[in-house]
Amino acid sequence: MAHTKSLGTTKLGRDSASKRLGVKRSDGQAVTPGQILIRQRGTRYLPGKNVKRAGDDTLLSLVSGVVKFSTKKKVGFSGKVRMATVVSVLAS
Repeated sequence: MAHTKSLGTTKLGRDSASKRLGVKRSDGQAVTPGQILIRQRGTRYLPGKNVKRAGDDTLLSLVSGVVKFSTKKKVGFSGKVRMATVVSVLAS
């Protein structure tokens, strides 16, 4: 005798909705205070001058200006060196 229903049930189809992460403003683009620059999980991109990191790791502009991306060496607690991208806003 079968222990599952013959039709109408499935164990699939439970995928979560996408969170729309990623870069929202690119290098050289003008921004105003409070605009979201990057939505991320963790600190893939680091906040630079005139940029604030929110509680969910989102990067926000603090002043009006132009977005600037740069890189710098970051040393982890294990001594491993990585190149980290820093996002800044140059005030206009």
